[in-house]
Amino acid sequence: MDRGKFKTEIVSRLEAEGFEAVGITSPSEISAAGGRLKAFLDAGRHGEMAWMETNADRRADPHVLWPQARSVIVAAMNYGPAHDPLDVLERRSQGAVSVYAQNRDYHDVMKGKLKQVAGWMHRTAAAQVKVFVDTAPVLEKPLAEAAGIGWQGKHTNLVSKGFGSWLFLGSIFSDIALPLDTREDDHCGSCRACLDICPTNAFPAPYQLDARRCISYLTIEHKGAIPRALRPAIGNRIYGCDDCLAVCPWNKFAQRAHEARFHGRADLAAPGLADLARLDDAAFRQRFSGSPVKRIGRNRFVRNVMIAAGNSGDADLAPVAVERLDDEAAPVRAMAVWAMRQLSDHSGFSRLKAARLPMETADEVREEWLNEG
Repeated sequence: MDRGKFKTEIVSRLEAEGFEAVGITSPSEISAAGGRLKAFLDAGRHGEMAWMETNADRRADPHVLWPQARSVIVAAMNYGPAHDPLDVLERRSQGAVSVYAQNRDYHDVMKGKLKQVAGWMHRTAAAQVKVFVDTAPVLEKPLAEAAGIGWQGKHTNLVSKGFGSWLFLGSIFSDIALPLDTREDDHCGSCRACLDICPTNAFPAPYQLDARRCISYLTIEHKGAIPRALRPAIGNRIYGCDDCLAVCPWNKFAQRAHEARFHGRADLAAPGLADLARLDDAAFRQRFSGSPVKRIGRNRFVRNVMIAAGNSGDADLAPVAVERLDDEAAPVRAMAVWAMRQLSDHSGFSRLKAARLPMETADEVREEWLNEG
């Protein structure tokens, strides 16, 4: 087999499937990433994401994940937005949903396409293959850097010369050693725009992230009450945060996503907080069917909406917060108390506090009730 021609055909087929950037590296090319991962975990910066620690050895070394791997084909798909995602942050009575979650779940879109090419590789060259799209302990960003697709910027996310910050990543592991691409250099220079814009100061230093302060982590991965000191900085972000991505100067070369399923849905561009706060579980599932938002569940999502309502400065949302005092989920009730206090004057809150207690004295609800007003 001519491995050069085989590689060319793999790239051609992936491009035909809609992947805008493809690169190939060896599993051994990310050895330094393991040390960075260990430091991140040892510092506790992964927060509640215990799965990162559990699978740290496989995540740090692709050979531990699959000893037969000889090549990693990294494929990237552009999901660039049509508009500046920071514009919605000024519309405080509406919610900001991260660009990547405004339409179909990228896992569903990309995995089938990768499997088509992986299946062809197996049929053509008897290659053993495994396909991953954020579904296994794989350090996709270091692999993408090693494969020449981009580099990990100071915000730890991948940056591309051609697509800026907006790339989804997937990979095909193969037991065939293919010709490798050249690693991409770091082109951040002295720029620190991504570090300076972070509302919660989640970057202790360039190229370091403390997930416990990251709004994406807090609104998606964190299960309980969001720390009081960080709530005001969340603003109206109800699922994820695009600030550090959107401000990157390399986005001047970004393009709108070619894949129609990544184009933002109109109802998720700037949804009204009042409507979202009133979603029950069935309505939540229906509204976010096929969206990544669905995976965090209704209770965590409405918890986020309550924080955004409290930050809105919109007194018309105070009655909405009052409605959620009787919510079945303790985290929602706790954040409803906080939101109600932000949107009410002291005397009004005190009267309501005296007249109406939460339906259950869960610790987080009781703490909010005692500390507010």
